[in-house]
Amino acid sequence: MGVFVFLPLILPLTALPISRLAAQHLHPRAATRLMTTISVAMALCSAVCLGLLGVVGTAQIPGNPLPDSWSDPEVRAAVPFHEEVGTAALIALALVLLTVAATALRHLRVRVRARRVLSTVPGTTGPAVTRDEEPYAYALPGRPGRIVVSTGMLDSLDESERRALFAHEQAHLTDRHHRVRLATQLASAVNPFLRPLQHAVAYTTERWADEEAAAAVGDRRLTARAVAKAALVSHRGPGHPLPAFAAPGPGPVPRRIAALLGPAPDDAPWPPARSPAGLAAMVAAAGTAASALSALNAAVALLLVLKAATPL
Repeated sequence: MGVFVFLPLILPLTALPISRLAAQHLHPRAATRLMTTISVAMALCSAVCLGLLGVVGTAQIPGNPLPDSWSDPEVRAAVPFHEEVGTAALIALALVLLTVAATALRHLRVRVRARRVLSTVPGTTGPAVTRDEEPYAYALPGRPGRIVVSTGMLDSLDESERRALFAHEQAHLTDRHHRVRLATQLASAVNPFLRPLQHAVAYTTERWADEEAAAAVGDRRLTARAVAKAALVSHRGPGHPLPAFAAPGPGPVPRRIAALLGPAPDDAPWPPARSPAGLAAMVAAAGTAASALSALNAAVALLLVLKAATPL
């Protein structure tokens, strides 16, 4: 196994540059897919790493259900890690599982509460308009997915801006943005080094929906104006992890508006190789490949050692 088993825990740091550059140099759709793939792959490798180290530590605990031969001195010599390392890995793996479960449960509870609100709104298809003076709009996934918008938000926009709003939220539903956002949330729960990718994907999914809305209404400035007005009237966020039209704050919304006021982004799936974003993408791809190979190498090595130590 060697030190390779530890590499997947720290290699997510190689994705930090692309998390900062992808949104600036790639189409939001391509940036979202690239960062989600990297995030999920590295999270799986990290989980495998903790699991392998956990097996090593578990073999040393008296009364464990594993074969007694797995704790023989020959096996310990072939797997050069102390019991403390394996025990720490088991604790870390337990914390990871609890965090992942809490994240998934929170997401489920949000959707259940939103569905209860929808049960009071007439109709089962089309946008759901809630009688609420608090301005908000978000996409609620499901079968069917629904656009939820308050009367406070609709009253703050004119007719053309409302079309941009509905096109934006429909893009969230059509492209299943809630899935990639949940995937990156779960990945960052496995390895905190992946949190920058989670935040970056939350932004690029909004930018992706902005571009879809601008194409649907045929006016980028109109879409930018709708985002700006919605952000100005929104005093607080929707309080859930679902995609929302305009969350207040000094960060993402001004960047989205500036992007919409500029030309449409290039639809290339990969940045130019000699550009900073291209170099960052290659570093992240290399880190992902190295993480996968390290996890596979450690898994195969441990499997061979334990197979040799286990009597037939």
